[in-house]
Amino acid sequence: MKQRVFSTELAYLLGLAILAVGTALMERADFGMSMVVAPAYLLHLKLSQSLPFFTFGMAEYTLQAVLLAVMMLLLRRFRLSDLFSFVTAVLYGLMLDGSMWLLALVPGFGMADRIVCYVIGMVLGSAAISLLFHAYISPEVYELFVKEVSARWGIEIHKFKTGYDITSCLLSVGLSFAFFGLWHLEGVKWGTAVCALVNGFLIHRCTALLERRFVFRDSWALRPFFTGQAPVRDPVTSR
Repeated sequence: MKQRVFSTELAYLLGLAILAVGTALMERADFGMSMVVAPAYLLHLKLSQSLPFFTFGMAEYTLQAVLLAVMMLLLRRFRLSDLFSFVTAVLYGLMLDGSMWLLALVPGFGMADRIVCYVIGMVLGSAAISLLFHAYISPEVYELFVKEVSARWGIEIHKFKTGYDITSCLLSVGLSFAFFGLWHLEGVKWGTAVCALVNGFLIHRCTALLERRFVFRDSWALRPFFTGQAPVRDPVTSR
């Protein structure tokens, strides 16, 4: 099969947009968010009770700003490219709020509709992460934190990621109990567990499908700023 060229910059923008739609669909389904975004979702649910303007998207980039500061303290390092992860978080937050606003215009979600929303949202989220894996532009702080801190302390990234996800899940359970009462779970439900079990498989399948159909190349010469590496160019078009 002949592979088509796919811009890494387009993969970044499209990945963020699809991730925002997928997250909004899972929120509308109300079967539980992924472990990564659950703490921000709970922060949104609690603070929006007294601050109606505090959206899910705002909670996302607020929490990621805190996580970015923690990462810089742990690494004792400041890089301008790391700050762009916060720009990514803000861009994603705006897309998320826009997606949720559009979904709110659709009335009457029954159980069947919620199940469809959940399944589509989970698949879209996996596809979006697959696209973002092929982009060089700074990812959200969640991914950057796992990548940089695991490398700094010499921990295998998949092990660190597992520990990070477990910590995020426990934090979400603690926040739910603290915000909404003991043994009352919000944000972390059975859908969270299903997502944790199948997300890795879905990302793997989406990545395999993308790489079978496309070859990813840089359209702009910005990779050195973000990664210190040379741009990935097509050997024909880059002459």
